[in-house]
Amino acid sequence: VFQGRILARRLVGQETRYEVEVKTPYRHRFPLVRREYVWVPNACGCPPLQEGGEYLLMARRHVNYEHTLNRILLQDDGYARPWTPREDRLVREAARHC
Repeated sequence: VFQGRILARRLVGQETRYEVEVKTPYRHRFPLVRREYVWVPNACGCPPLQEGGEYLLMARRHVNYEHTLNRILLQDDGYARPWTPREDRLVREAARHC
């Protein structure tokens, strides 16, 4: 779970790749760097992330069986909401209980 600002969007085959500036990592099981690519396994623009917008993203790490592909994947059941101070407060409160 992290707060990020969308810098760019690019269609790559049947997937969408977002370049994201990681602003605040809340909870992560794998290391995040300042800029990451977040992949969405469709080209339809779902979830609708706008360039320049800030979002609270809950994504997972995806590694293929051959261990040749390691990326951050925002699945259909992932969480992508516009970032607000309220979202920040809710995530921080939840982190204390989890």
